[in-house]
Amino acid sequence: MTERILGERYQLATVLGQGGMGQVWTAYDRRLDRRVAVKLLRPDKVAGPGTVAEELRRRFVRECRVTAQVDHPGLVTVHDAGNDGDELYLVMQYVEGADLADHLAEHDPYPWPWAVSVVAQLCSVLSAVHAVPIVHRDLKPRNVMVRPDGTLTVLDLGVASVMDTDTTRLTHTGSPIGSPAYMAPEQAMGGAVGPYTDLYALGVLLYELLSGNVPFAGSTALGVLHRHLYEPPLPVRQLRPEVPHQLEAVLMHLLAKDPQDRPGSAQEVYEALVPLLPSHGVPTGPLDPTRPFLRPQAPWPDRVTTPPAPQTPPAPARPDIPAAVDEARKLLDEGRLTQAGDILGDILPAAVAEHGERSPIVRSLRKQYAATLMDDGQYRRALPELRRLADEFPAGDPQSPRLRYDAAQCLEQLGEPAAALAEYRSLLPLFENHYANPDPGLPLEVRRRMAHLQLSLGDRAAAHDTLARLLFDAENLHGPAHPFPAEVRRTLHWLTQVRG
Repeated sequence: MTERILGERYQLATVLGQGGMGQVWTAYDRRLDRRVAVKLLRPDKVAGPGTVAEELRRRFVRECRVTAQVDHPGLVTVHDAGNDGDELYLVMQYVEGADLADHLAEHDPYPWPWAVSVVAQLCSVLSAVHAVPIVHRDLKPRNVMVRPDGTLTVLDLGVASVMDTDTTRLTHTGSPIGSPAYMAPEQAMGGAVGPYTDLYALGVLLYELLSGNVPFAGSTALGVLHRHLYEPPLPVRQLRPEVPHQLEAVLMHLLAKDPQDRPGSAQEVYEALVPLLPSHGVPTGPLDPTRPFLRPQAPWPDRVTTPPAPQTPPAPARPDIPAAVDEARKLLDEGRLTQAGDILGDILPAAVAEHGERSPIVRSLRKQYAATLMDDGQYRRALPELRRLADEFPAGDPQSPRLRYDAAQCLEQLGEPAAALAEYRSLLPLFENHYANPDPGLPLEVRRRMAHLQLSLGDRAAAHDTLARLLFDAENLHGPAHPFPAEVRRTLHWLTQVRG
C-alpha cells in the first residue's frame, strides 16, 4: 500500500503492469470502499513541454473520453478520469480473472472450441467498438481478461483512436501504435487503419490460441513486421489436424495481407463462427470461455473474491507488520473494510514467516482478518480462515466453537443450508454447556438459526417442533415481552397458518 492518493479519493496499492503509455495499479476508492484499477501516464513521458509529451497527453485524454463512450459488457467500465499535478489518470473497473495469455499458457494445447468461444466474444466487443467508430489498434492476449464465469473483458483502449483526420496526425510520431506480433501489414507501414486492422490482430490471436505461437515471430520488431508484410502463415491444420476446416478458413480470411481481402466486419466473422460454437456439454471449470454459450447468463460457478496476485516489484524482506496492523485498524475505524481486509491478508504470509503459523501474533492477526472479511460480506474468503483457526485450538477451548459458529454463519450466507445446519447441530451441545459458554442466549440463537435452515430445506415439521421448544425456553429466559421470543412467536404463528 502506498501513501499516494489521486484526486483526494483513489489510494494506489500495487502495480499490476506497465507499458509504453504508463502503469496500471490496483487502488482503493476511499469514498465507496472498493477496489479499482488506475492507469497512470508515465511521469517521465509527461514531463516537459516537448511535442512527444504533448502528444501523449492528448492521446491519454482521448483514451478517457473514447473508452467511456462505448457501452458493452465485454469492455472494462470507466469510473473516473482526472489529473494529479502533471500526471493523468484513468479509473476503471477492477476485473477478476486471468488474462488470456496466462489462460493459454495454463491450457496448452488450447481446446479449439475454447478458441472459437473466445473469438466469438471478441467479435461482439469489436462490433460495438467499431460502431462508434473506434479502432482498438492493440488487440492481444494481454489485453483480454477471462473472468470466472467464462466471459471476456477487453482492456486498454489506450491506443484506440477515433477515425478522423485529427487522429491520423496524432500517430505521426515515427513509431506505430501497437504490438509488432499482432500488427496488420497496413499498420506496420504507417498507413490508414480501420476495423479491418483489428480483424487482422484477431486472426493473429486466434492463430496463437490454436497453435500455441503467433504466426510470425523474430528477434527484432522490424523482422517481425517484414514477415507480416511478405510471408504467408503456416496453415494451422498442419500443426493441429483436429482443427475444423471451417475454422482454418475463417483464420486465413482474417490473416489476409490486403485489408480488402479480409472479412467485411466483426459481425461477419461472428456469423461464420456460429456453426462452430458449442451447443451442448458442461463447462469444465470456472475459467471456461464456452460457459457463456453453454449456460447463457448463468451465475458464476464459484464467485471468486480474492484478487489475483499482482505483478509487483520485490517487497521488502521484513515488512513492518505492526505499522500495517495499525493502518488496518485505522481503516476499520473509518469503515473502509475492503481495504483493511486486503492489508491484513497481504501481511499474513510475512507474519507467518516471522513468527510461525501457530504463534499468538499470527492467530490474533488471522482472527482480525476473518472478522473483517465477515463484516465486509466476503464470506467465501472468511470461511477457510475461520476453519483453520478453529482447528488450531485444543479440544475444550471455548474459542474453537465460537469460530465454528462464525463459519456456520458463512455457510448460511453462501447458500449451503444443509452444511450450516449440520454445523449448528454439532455446536449446540457445546453451547448448552455453561462452562464452555457463559452466554445463555447463544444456544437459543443457534436453535433459531436451525429452525430457519430447516424451513429453507423444506422440513416444516422439524422447524415447527424446533420453534415450539425454542419459544418455551426463550420466554423462561427473557420473559414473554422480550423481542426474541416475540419474533419466534410470529414465525411460529406464520408457520402454523402455512401448514394449515
